Amino acid sequence: MILAKEFNRNRFARDSDFTISTSKPQPPTIVQFGANDPQELARASSLVAPFCSGVDLNCGCPQSWACAETLGAALMEKRELVRDMVVETRAQLRRDGWAVGKEQDMDNPKGKSVSVKIRVHKDLRKTIDFITTVLGPDQDRHIDWLTVHPRTRSTPSSTPINLEALEILTSTFGDRVPILLSGDVFALNTLPFTSPLLASTTFTTSSPPPPGPNNNNNNPLTALPKLSGVMSARAILANPALYAGYDACPWEAVSTFMNKAARAPLPHKLMLHHLSEMCSPGMGPNKAALLTKQERAAMMACTNMVDLIDFLDEKMGGIGREGDDR
Repeated sequence: MILAKEFNRNRFARDSDFTISTSKPQPPTIVQFGANDPQELARASSLVAPFCSGVDLNCGCPQSWACAETLGAALMEKRELVRDMVVETRAQLRRDGWAVGKEQDMDNPKGKSVSVKIRVHKDLRKTIDFITTVLGPDQDRHIDWLTVHPRTRSTPSSTPINLEALEILTSTFGDRVPILLSGDVFALNTLPFTSPLLASTTFTTSSPPPPGPNNNNNNPLTALPKLSGVMSARAILANPALYAGYDACPWEAVSTFMNKAARAPLPHKLMLHHLSEMCSPGMGPNKAALLTKQERAAMMACTNMVDLIDFLDEKMGGIGREGDDR
């Protein structure tokens, strides 16, 4: 989440918070902002529009500092404000010459999306009212898609997501707007629901799934036929191959990351952070780690790219060099 107000006012914030690859083609990229003012969100969206596929308003961050500034999950009590922000943002992008016609502009080279990520209320009727207000009329809805994190602002991440709430919301609004799930997407082969989304997925696992509600035939899974997609935050850092069907990070993902970083360098500390996440035990049921705790400590002690490459090349058994040859 990028803070729109600071992004608009500070060049250093723009340089540090938003960096894209210069290689073409640029992959689809959605920039998520934290904002509580229509003009601030619209201006920030105008700045990033030439370099991304769309913008998203975060109404889901539960951190206390964000809520104290009426950002993130605090906006779940400000449905009219959220509506005004997405309406003004879409209008600004249209004035800038971008195509914001939702489905009709999906294949337009100048097409841009406007979306919102939300949490749910304890009283789900409030969430339904919130979505109804933000969504607007069917003939010209205000957002292109909606991401739902089915936990309340105060629900800890250790508590499973509310599948009943997600089922109700997808059934109610799934025909009007694409709905994505955020929360507990750690491995595609252990999701606690069924969906046509997973029908063509080939799963790759290094160990049998552990016993539990996600693979227990005596506990039928919730069917979500109108769910349009899933997203992940923490788990995708630990396993960038998650959406390829892997339940734990493979060495090939590390090799690909290193090859990309060699062509488009990152700050060294940031590289080490990503590698530490990938080489540690995963977020899902499969807790296999590419490196031991001691090996990860040794990796973090590498002070330059040459030492880091040599260290990983030794651990990968030459995968890095094979990746370069390809």
